[in-house]
Amino acid sequence: MWLIATVTFSRCRTPQRTRSAELRETPASSAALLALRAPLPKHPAPPPPHAAPSGLRRQLPLAAAALTAAAAGPGAGTGGSRRRRRRLPSKMAARVLCARAAAGAGGLLRAAPCGLRKLTSSNNRPREDSWLKSLFVRKVDPRKDAHSNLLAKKETSSLYKLQFHNVKPECLEAYNKICQEVLPKIHEDAHYPCTLVGTWNTWYGEQDQAVHLWRYEGGYPALTEVMNKLRENQEFVSFRKARSNMLLSRKNQLLLEFSFWNEPIPRSGPNIYELRSYQLRPGTMIEWGNYWARAIRFRQDSNEAVGGFFSQIGELYMVHHLWAYKDLQTREDIRNAAWHKHGWEELVYYTVPLIQEMESRIMIPLKTSPLQ
Repeated sequence: MWLIATVTFSRCRTPQRTRSAELRETPASSAALLALRAPLPKHPAPPPPHAAPSGLRRQLPLAAAALTAAAAGPGAGTGGSRRRRRRLPSKMAARVLCARAAAGAGGLLRAAPCGLRKLTSSNNRPREDSWLKSLFVRKVDPRKDAHSNLLAKKETSSLYKLQFHNVKPECLEAYNKICQEVLPKIHEDAHYPCTLVGTWNTWYGEQDQAVHLWRYEGGYPALTEVMNKLRENQEFVSFRKARSNMLLSRKNQLLLEFSFWNEPIPRSGPNIYELRSYQLRPGTMIEWGNYWARAIRFRQDSNEAVGGFFSQIGELYMVHHLWAYKDLQTREDIRNAAWHKHGWEELVYYTVPLIQEMESRIMIPLKTSPLQ
């Protein structure tokens, strides 16, 4: 809200009054003098949103009344009364009153030069989001449950671990050899509540990389049980020491499985596998799941869908889709065929804005991988 007080200083025509104007002792002028004598606030409180400052509401009527009386001259007042008059320089009165009004408003008022005093509230802009901002800021619908409970399968409590190992180029063959010797033993031992879903080498994508996918039947308690038992397994301890000398870096993620995706089960080969990884914008996991619950039916004709997962620990808001194809040309044909199905292009149109980054890996399974 813009508040403007305009004061015009008229020059008196009589020589005796060229340097000052008389301020009559009217009720308005007396109130103005009281305002002049009032102490300045040291720490004015900020005004509430969309409201004129309290100092301004208190000082502005007094300042306006006093300045109007000063500009009117000696003939103004209550019937031209001959009461005792007090003289104040008109310009000095205007400066002092405007300064007090500005100080009382917490410094939110500004005085314009050349005799025009403009009292402006800096709190004139609404604090609500503008319509232009709403075009670019995504509003996330509130929910009353975690997306892991809304999207994961209810009938199972399986937890998945996805491992990425970047191997020294000269050690890749030795690395594959010891993995094929040790990992199947853990997979087949009923003492460990875990299953090796698949193990691969990256063919296209990040080179000299090994990828392992484990499933833990029973969730986090099963994961803790397996880790504790493997610490006491001397063969596995020796395996980890030998493996550490072959690695450049490694990372892992704990995942849950989408309820609408196929459950990964062993496959006969030969196949190539594509792991498509999507980094979603925070807060969009539910929206992604809603769209892909419909989109997955367009990708079931050739049995290429292996599994769909979303992260719980590690890089958050990560989604992994695992696909199986006979070869690269079959992959191309299947993906192109999806665009000829009514509804696929609409789902792609709405899911692409949810993605921040995406990556594709083409992987070759090791000989001992359950997914061939």
